[in-house]
Amino acid sequence: MRKSILFFTSLLVALSLVLAACATPTPQVIERTVEVPVQQTVEVPVEVPVEVPVEVPVEVTAVPAEAPTATYARGETLYVSGAAWGPPSTWNPFVTWAHANTTGIVGNVYETLFTFDPLTGDLTPWLAESGEWSDSTTYDLKLREGIEWSDGTPLTAADVVFTFELGEQYAALWFSPVWNYLDSVTAVGDYDVQFTFTDPLYQEWSNNLYNIAIVPQHLWEGKTEEEITSGANENPVGSGAYLYESHAEDRNVWVRNENWWGTKLLGLTPAPKRIVDIRTASNNIALGMVVKGELDLSNNFLPGIAELSKKGYVDTYFAEAPYMLSANTAVLFLNTTKPPMDDPAFRRALAFAINVDDIVNVAYAGLVRAANPTGLLPSLEKYVDQDVVARLGYSYDPAQAQQILADAGYADVDGDGFVEAPDGSKVELEVTCPFGWTDWMEAINVIASSAQGAGINIKAATPDYGAWNTALTSGTFDMTLNNWAGMSNTPWTLYNLLFRHPIQETMGSGNFGRYDNQEMFDLVDALARVPVDDEAGMKAACADIQELMLTDMPMIPLWYNGLWAQFSNAVWTNWPTEAADTPDTLPATWAGYWQMGGLLTLTTLELAE
Repeated sequence: MRKSILFFTSLLVALSLVLAACATPTPQVIERTVEVPVQQTVEVPVEVPVEVPVEVPVEVTAVPAEAPTATYARGETLYVSGAAWGPPSTWNPFVTWAHANTTGIVGNVYETLFTFDPLTGDLTPWLAESGEWSDSTTYDLKLREGIEWSDGTPLTAADVVFTFELGEQYAALWFSPVWNYLDSVTAVGDYDVQFTFTDPLYQEWSNNLYNIAIVPQHLWEGKTEEEITSGANENPVGSGAYLYESHAEDRNVWVRNENWWGTKLLGLTPAPKRIVDIRTASNNIALGMVVKGELDLSNNFLPGIAELSKKGYVDTYFAEAPYMLSANTAVLFLNTTKPPMDDPAFRRALAFAINVDDIVNVAYAGLVRAANPTGLLPSLEKYVDQDVVARLGYSYDPAQAQQILADAGYADVDGDGFVEAPDGSKVELEVTCPFGWTDWMEAINVIASSAQGAGINIKAATPDYGAWNTALTSGTFDMTLNNWAGMSNTPWTLYNLLFRHPIQETMGSGNFGRYDNQEMFDLVDALARVPVDDEAGMKAACADIQELMLTDMPMIPLWYNGLWAQFSNAVWTNWPTEAADTPDTLPATWAGYWQMGGLLTLTTLELAE
């Protein structure tokens, strides 16, 4: 459960996922007695995209770290968990690898031009009042008037131009590739910005609109390259609904910006005065805290939550299985540079040999859903070519797997129950995930055992995270799990990750199996150039990708990881659920999700009676 969505898969490679011990907060305790099932070590989702806003009061002064014993009025404070992976170390909206520890820097403190709602597919102006293509290579953006940075300085077109030009100056910034097709960005007055392009990648551009955090020129223009690309940015000054207040080893504390522009211009006010984001040490701690009302929202993976939800101790988005929204796709990457993974027939046979239902029902106890063979999340289902899936899709069928292997020349020559390759060589493979990621450890056990049942000798292995990540990016693994593409406004996000190109010595941002097929690369590039309002064109481009993907089977989408969200109604109520009389937002605090509904969820919360 390390998954959360990161939209910009290229930003996630630097994440070092370490869970440290955390103290329990000291809010008013609501006494409840409940039998809590034994949990495993906690694991949290990696979000993918990737930004976290942080703001500071008008007078920018150094703020000391919060003492672990600090207490706040319970009726003003929202306690959350499941987003922080380690102690806070930076409040820089561009240092994306650290956002798993300071989630909220983008979306809560620093804001984006647009927001995106994965439940409706709507891309909505935020800092921007509007944005449109005036012709095929010109994008005109109008900012809202009346927005101020938290130090009282107006936010203007100059700040937008400055932010984007940082990407042109510094290749280390994650969004610098936009300048491969962006020719210029110009302030046309105080609140109007014009972007001109050479060969616009419309799909990528629309994704950038709700992921690039705008920073204040008057405070950043004096920073050095090191400060901009890797600095800690203490005492951040943003434009968002919350300000940085304090932090400790086990938490971040944000306080509401009482002068936030959104209250005046949008009529929105976040209900909690403070957000205390706690890093818990185990599932037991997080689960116990949310059951007792000490945590209001847990975005941890809690495998025993289904039973507690049924008994009313906690609430989840869905009242029945899978209980959680689908957040990202867990994909089995196959190293196509190694035999027999270089054989499309073997890869296809393997897809039929994996019992995904056992992963869903055993490893996750029904908390996840099996993935569509195209890999696209349910929120992008309209871009699935059902005819392609009907002809080329796969499901667990060991007999079909064995037939494909036999037709391709794989046979059990030595009688040990496992097939040898057509040249007579042994097939002995490993499927991996990092040690301690207990849900994935269960999943790779299912992959190995079900593959063995079909005659393919695969064993599960769990190296430490560092060794696993090195093997992932250097291409020395046999097969491994990954899920760095999460909720997005475009299917291009997923396919850009799966088929990242060109192939390089280190593949740190996708295509970890090093599938080298220029035809596929051209198809993904063609999708990137389709205007986002051309739905028919997007569907046609996706159909071409899916036809080749399910023919060659270079990787195997298996299941959708959940948007883990368990909430208590002891202090705060009106959480978003599937019910018609609740808000239509996302109950998520992961990095990259604040601008996809996380912040809006805070504006609809109500205090319990």
